[in-house]
Amino acid sequence: MRKDILYLLKVLKRRSLPAIATFISVIGGSVIYLAITPRLYETSGRLMLGEKQVSVSQLGRDLSQVPLTTPGGSNPLATQSELVKSQQVLQKAIAQISYPKKITTAKVSQNLKVKIIPATNILELTYRSPDPVLAAKVLNAVSETMVKESADAISSEARSVRKFLEVEVPKQRSRLKKAEAAESIYKRNSGIVTIEDQTRTLVDSLATLESQERTLLSQLTEIQSRTNDLEQITKAGNIKSAYSAVRGGEDDELKKLRGKFADLEAQVVEARVRFTDNHPTLLNLIERRNVLLQLYTQKLALVSPNNSAIAPEKVANDELSQNLTSQLITQKIERSAVENKLRTVQAQRAKLQASLVELPIKQEILNALVRQRIEAADSLKFLQSKFEEARIAEAQIVSNIRIIAKATVPDEPASPKMSVVLVIASFFGVIFAVMVVLLLEVLDNTLRDASEAEKLLKLPLLGTLPRLTATTLKLDSTAGFLDDLSLVEPYRMLLKTLEFRSRDRLQLIVVSSALSGEGKSIVVSHLATVSAMLSRRTLIIDADLHKPVQHQLFNLPATPGMSEVLENNQSLMDAIRPTAIENLSVLTGGELHQRPSQLLESTAMKSLMTEAAAHFDLVIIDTPPLCASIDAATLTQQSHGIMLVTRPGWTHKEVLQKTVSELTENGIPILGGVVNDMATDLEKYYRNSVNGYKSNRRLVAQGVSNTSSDEV
Repeated sequence: MRKDILYLLKVLKRRSLPAIATFISVIGGSVIYLAITPRLYETSGRLMLGEKQVSVSQLGRDLSQVPLTTPGGSNPLATQSELVKSQQVLQKAIAQISYPKKITTAKVSQNLKVKIIPATNILELTYRSPDPVLAAKVLNAVSETMVKESADAISSEARSVRKFLEVEVPKQRSRLKKAEAAESIYKRNSGIVTIEDQTRTLVDSLATLESQERTLLSQLTEIQSRTNDLEQITKAGNIKSAYSAVRGGEDDELKKLRGKFADLEAQVVEARVRFTDNHPTLLNLIERRNVLLQLYTQKLALVSPNNSAIAPEKVANDELSQNLTSQLITQKIERSAVENKLRTVQAQRAKLQASLVELPIKQEILNALVRQRIEAADSLKFLQSKFEEARIAEAQIVSNIRIIAKATVPDEPASPKMSVVLVIASFFGVIFAVMVVLLLEVLDNTLRDASEAEKLLKLPLLGTLPRLTATTLKLDSTAGFLDDLSLVEPYRMLLKTLEFRSRDRLQLIVVSSALSGEGKSIVVSHLATVSAMLSRRTLIIDADLHKPVQHQLFNLPATPGMSEVLENNQSLMDAIRPTAIENLSVLTGGELHQRPSQLLESTAMKSLMTEAAAHFDLVIIDTPPLCASIDAATLTQQSHGIMLVTRPGWTHKEVLQKTVSELTENGIPILGGVVNDMATDLEKYYRNSVNGYKSNRRLVAQGVSNTSSDEV
């Protein structure tokens, strides 16, 4: 957090001019606003909504009472606040005001403000006007119009209700009569008197029939069991054969015939024993027997139902068989009777169940008719009561709005308020100034300070060099730069840092930069000057054959120079030019060449650098920017390394990062970076030291002068 604050303060300091300009612009705008804005007077009044009104009828109280606000529903206060500014209210209010100038509804609506007091049913009305008297008149007229409009609206609504009910009450009375008639007709057609009693009767009858059914089923089961046993004993297939068997056994004539038939059968058996089968006596007996059997069969058919013949062997001859067969007949007759009764009971039960099922349907229809009748009766009663209430409410004059505070004539203007405007302007001035600074900081993609350069390069920072003045840029004389310790010491520190961080003795140093304009040639000239000041034989080689400037800095002729040495085989020592500074020489670029890269890539250039290192303690080579040429990287292969010069506010971060990355990937040794053109605390320190030294000299001179005067 502390680092962020310090960084922000540093940014504000660096961008102080835009920030101050922005702040002053905002304050100036506020002053102009205060000067040209007209003075307005403001007055206020209050209206209360929803106060309970005295009314004889309930409808009157309902119409004059404000409904409660529900979530998501309409807000009565908001509705009234919009009604205050409606054209109808404003026109009626203006009609009440007597004023020399014409007042328009648009102007009143623009200057009229309505605010809802939180947690109350109170509306606060405010009005602004250049005329304080007019402001009070307009606001009071609007308030009185709102009260009258509310009373008229309530009376109009009651009148509308009364007219509506005058039509609806007769209609509802007719609906009630129709509902009563429909209910009566349905009861008569369906036979329903009381649903509950009819349901209870049907349920009781159904229970009785179900009990009878269970009893009959039990009896039928018992009779069926006896009937089955008697049929197995008597071998009677049906009731007719059983009846025939009993009648045949009880008839006297049939009994005699059976006796005669038995005698003849005995005689036949005896004759069969005594005679042969063809004997006349046997044949005569057989014939008589057959005739008697035929007569018996005919007589037996006469006593059978429908004269149907039965087998003689099935006739109940004895009393026991006759009794059993008679019982069988009785059981079958009884079973038939029980079955018939059971069918009758089951049919009645099914009919009762169908009636019971239909009863809820009839009940539902009847209930609907009853509900219609009740609803019609209730509606008629309600409408009749509301009709009387509407007549009473229409006759009364009530309002749900009351004036609780009238507007008064204001004494002082309400706007503009100078203190508020200036405070707001100051606040937004600071905000805008910070925003401008941050925006400039975001848009600025150049280096800002030495720490950022070191962090960005990820290389050792060799030194921070001061900003030079116009008198110290050129070195054509010994005066100026070397006399200013605040300028010399940073270069001396840079030179020492290069020596301390190098394992071997530095002799050949290539100096370049990522972009043009970062001051690499100035750094080369002044670093060489400091080296020469320290009694080192120093040589500057101006290898920037695209745009050489070293001869201008030292006020030397451009030719002969490096081009003549490399191309015309001129002696290096003859081409080197001494400068006004002791121990410092310069090899200028010479005449411009169409193919400078060809010269720098030649074998002669390598020999030149070797020879220069043999004659001088330190050779500093000024090369073109790396963004324009690869010459610096080429020459660095023959030297101890390259030193990159950066300049805050000028060097682009992306270009610098790309340059360092390419040099590293290509294996070019980088000695480090230098931040140029910076105002440092060391400069202030030495300037104060020099000023103190000059002051002491003046004091000493004054002291000597005073002493001489005293002696005289």
